[in-house]
Amino acid sequence: MPGPPAGAAPRPAPAAPVTPAATPTAPAPAAPSPVAAASTDPARWGRVDAEGTIYLITAEGERIVGSWQAGAPEEGLAHFARRFDDLLTEVELLTARLAVGGGDPKHALSSAKTLRDGLPEAAVIGDVAGLRARLDGLVAQAEQSVGAARSARDAQRAAAVARKEELAAEAEQMAAEATQWKQAGDRLKAILEEWRTIRGIDRKTDEALWKRFSKAREAFNRRRGSHFADLDRQRAAAKARKEELAAEAEALADSTDWGPTAARYRDLMTEWKAAGRAQKDADDALWQRFRAAQDAFFARRTETFNERDAEFVANAESKKALLAEAEKIDLSDPDSARAALRTIQERWEEIGKVPREDIRPLEARLRAVEDKVREAADRQWRRTDPEAEARVAQFRDRVAQFEAQAEKARAAGDTRRAEEAQRQADQWREWLRTAEQAVQGR
Repeated sequence: MPGPPAGAAPRPAPAAPVTPAATPTAPAPAAPSPVAAASTDPARWGRVDAEGTIYLITAEGERIVGSWQAGAPEEGLAHFARRFDDLLTEVELLTARLAVGGGDPKHALSSAKTLRDGLPEAAVIGDVAGLRARLDGLVAQAEQSVGAARSARDAQRAAAVARKEELAAEAEQMAAEATQWKQAGDRLKAILEEWRTIRGIDRKTDEALWKRFSKAREAFNRRRGSHFADLDRQRAAAKARKEELAAEAEALADSTDWGPTAARYRDLMTEWKAAGRAQKDADDALWQRFRAAQDAFFARRTETFNERDAEFVANAESKKALLAEAEKIDLSDPDSARAALRTIQERWEEIGKVPREDIRPLEARLRAVEDKVREAADRQWRRTDPEAEARVAQFRDRVAQFEAQAEKARAAGDTRRAEEAQRQADQWREWLRTAEQAVQGR
């Protein structure tokens, strides 16, 4: 085979493409490579003929890898041996990265296959068979790593999908059921923040899950907005009603109709509680108005009642003094006693009311005096009753009449008629004594 002109640059045979990873970017592996470096003994792996053609010696025979015209033949062998060592270094770097989990296993697999596929045409001198075996092992190892990485990605994707499904379901539940609006709103924000950190889901699945979450969030926002709109309407109605109640309370503040007004204030308080709550600032202001009016009325009522109670206490003392006077009325002259009692009763009514707890005891004492005066008058009447006196006189006359008949019959010797008349006289005398006792006992 004719070679290049003497002194020309080496003309290498077609070589396998070299990937960017050929440039060492990490330290060489600590363990020695099972493939021997070619530069230590290039003649072991190749030869140069008289025309400068470089041959690679393999178990299958020789293969031309290039020619060398730039210097001594040994330099040509060394040159192609160094190129082999460069490939070996790249393979070992790939092997080391794969072993420690550095880099992308898929990229390592691609690089290893590219190097292996390029070996039959590589312009190198060295243990190409050993390097191929090394690359076969690297490819197998990279394929395992790619499979493991794929499984890990699948597991990660499944976990990410499951987590987003959990978050979407939680959002949907809150959208349908939540009533703690502040807490639920904060939780949806937290879900959104977590959602943004979850990666590794295919676009179609991710978009479907996002639609679920977004729809749930929008439903929650609509329901929350509707709730607060209703709440605003309720608060506006409560404010209007409480303004009416506050105005009525203020109108009643100067009333002196104590009982009915106090009852109305109790009703107003019940209506106030039933009206619901307005906005806090408005509700507080209206309550101050209502409470101030109520306090003013009850303060006036308390002052009035205190004054009245003091007056009632004084009245009770006056009635006690009057009772002491009434209890000393002389009952021996019922007419004078009745006149004195009438005067006391008139003064009693003029004094006025007393405390509630004194009413019964004082009236009981007055009734006792009235009863005594009435009993004295009754006794006097019974003693001077004309009918009773007439009956006594009648009985006395009948006694005298029958005794005269008895005396006349005895004088005539009529014993029977005398005894009969005497019995009649004795009977009427008994009746006379009874009548006289009745008159004297009245």
